[in-house]
Amino acid sequence: MFGRFNQVARHLTRPLPNLAQTPAGLAASMTSSAKFFENKTKTIHTAACLIIGDEVLGGKTIDTNSAYFARWCFSLGIQLKRVEVIADDEDEIIEGVRRMSANYDFVVTSGGIGPTHDDITYHSIARAFGLPLKLYQPAFERMKKLTKPHPTQPDFNWDEPSSALTARLRMIELPYDENIDEDKQSVFVADDSWVPITTVNGNVHVLPGVPRLFEKLLDGLKEVVVVPRLADPAGNGSYRVLISTPLPESTVAGYLTDLALRVAPHGVKVGSYPRWGKKRNTVTLVGSDKDYIDSIVADVAQNVQGRRVATEDEDDPPSDTEAKQ
Repeated sequence: MFGRFNQVARHLTRPLPNLAQTPAGLAASMTSSAKFFENKTKTIHTAACLIIGDEVLGGKTIDTNSAYFARWCFSLGIQLKRVEVIADDEDEIIEGVRRMSANYDFVVTSGGIGPTHDDITYHSIARAFGLPLKLYQPAFERMKKLTKPHPTQPDFNWDEPSSALTARLRMIELPYDENIDEDKQSVFVADDSWVPITTVNGNVHVLPGVPRLFEKLLDGLKEVVVVPRLADPAGNGSYRVLISTPLPESTVAGYLTDLALRVAPHGVKVGSYPRWGKKRNTVTLVGSDKDYIDSIVADVAQNVQGRRVATEDEDDPPSDTEAKQ
């Protein structure tokens, strides 16, 4: 069986990138073992998310993964610094992933790892760091075990070359650093899924774009990779207080400016959000020091003539329909 598999793999796996012909300046970005492990083990303070897909930019699909990732980061106390949506374009992916990897502690990409010609995320990220692609054997074995035959492919054979097999193998040809143990570069976080999360340059984690799968794998990644590296290993996350005020932003702007400067040394951010068409606006206090934030809530509420609420609409008057019920 393995002899036939090797023949299939040689026949179907795409050629490795020719590093001598990589774009100008790309060689300087090539990953190293030292950089990989430095990025993979350092404390996670900041994060970024790169959404890849023409369908998002074209309005065909609504991106929900970045919103899920934002809530995920907030719950863990990670500062999400940047979210970008880019096309299925090799140069765009290379530029974006290299910049994010250099600037942020924890990076996820979403999308572009399917079986079709426009799914170029693995290939592009490999080129971004001067790496070849390699068929990941553990993923292949899980794929065979967990994938059900499609009714439109009754003659599909895992051991015989075919266009359908070529398409499937595209999804498990991963960026590979031959100087690093293979199992440290990819991880499975769901027992019922063959999809690996591959890590490049130590801090770039490549996830699928399908929301249900993205969410499942991201949640699985939390316990395996993220929690041990949090600034607060207990995972208490960020703390947010909402204060409802009847005053317009222009009235409270001066006070909030002074407040923001006063609380910044405590790691607290002050926000102000107008609610168009409503009678009340919202002031927020966000940070990791719950006790300190709670200690200033009463003073803030007094100065904006408001009160603490659980939801933004808590103090809204009932609608006409609700009033008649």
